[in-house]
Amino acid sequence: MQNPILVEVYRANVLESFHRGVICVVNQNNEVIFSKGNVDQVCYPRSAMKFIQVLPLIELGGIEKFGFTLEEIAVMCGSHNAEQEHLAVVESILLKIGLNRHDLFCGPQYPTSKRDADHLIRENKKPEHIHNNCSGKHAGMLALCQLINAPIQDYINPNHPIQQLILEYVEKIYEYPKAKMATALDGCSAPIYSIPVINQAIGFKNLVCNHYEENLSNACKIVVEAVSKYPFMVAGSKRYCTDMMQITAPQIIGKTGAEGIFCLSLPKQKIGVCIKIDDGKMLPQYNVAQAFVEATGLFNQDTLKPLHHYIKADLTNFNKFIVGEIMAVEGLFDGFKIG
Repeated sequence: MQNPILVEVYRANVLESFHRGVICVVNQNNEVIFSKGNVDQVCYPRSAMKFIQVLPLIELGGIEKFGFTLEEIAVMCGSHNAEQEHLAVVESILLKIGLNRHDLFCGPQYPTSKRDADHLIRENKKPEHIHNNCSGKHAGMLALCQLINAPIQDYINPNHPIQQLILEYVEKIYEYPKAKMATALDGCSAPIYSIPVINQAIGFKNLVCNHYEENLSNACKIVVEAVSKYPFMVAGSKRYCTDMMQITAPQIIGKTGAEGIFCLSLPKQKIGVCIKIDDGKMLPQYNVAQAFVEATGLFNQDTLKPLHHYIKADLTNFNKFIVGEIMAVEGLFDGFKIG
């Protein structure tokens, strides 16, 4: 059975293409309170897992040992554009742990920010590992190595002590046994694990449920506070994660992942959400995520006006002519209620 169509693409009022996928919303009791499609579908959280991967560093005392700021924690959770502000914060993390950009092993990548990518090209410079959108996460992983006195060499190996430690947290937060997870490598070469959509929603609910022992609950609170106060570090200019959280945090936080993943938490309501676009396209996840944000009723339309184009956006050609539009299916969240 196919998953339902979540997003449609029109050209001159003709449906030209569409994107199927899954939506799962869970409450604090892990009950599915709204869904579309197969919530048991297994996929990889990709970068949406970053909010969880940073938890052991925080719980085990990394902030106290190294003097990390919330802004630095936020970039560890981020998929940044490699704008100058992002690079400065990643460099600060590395300085505090006694390492440098050459210790990163996430893979050289041109900055996601076209402005900054063009600057490198004009300067006849090649991208470095620090320009990778995941360099903040990797700096956090290196910090975890330093914290527990693990070798920094081969820190991305799934069998490395820090990756095995992170896996324990992944298992706990997502409430899914590691024995059932497939292990793969993310785009940045760090390990990533296969998890059903429903458990990805549960994971983002658990981030805001505060039902763990004190240290882990505090670590979760710090993640929520960090990304809420410094949403620019999570993505950057003209990026949905940043644009959304600048308006909705701390009432709603969210994180994108490659191949069409978007996860959200509603701290006050203790709700977790996972969206998966089946064909892996990135834009449709934002259409659906923003449709959900508006369906919550937590914000008035004037507040959300700067984000509304993410639900329904014009498509233009090379001459900048408007040729069509992409939009979340009308009435996608009909029947959804908070509380």
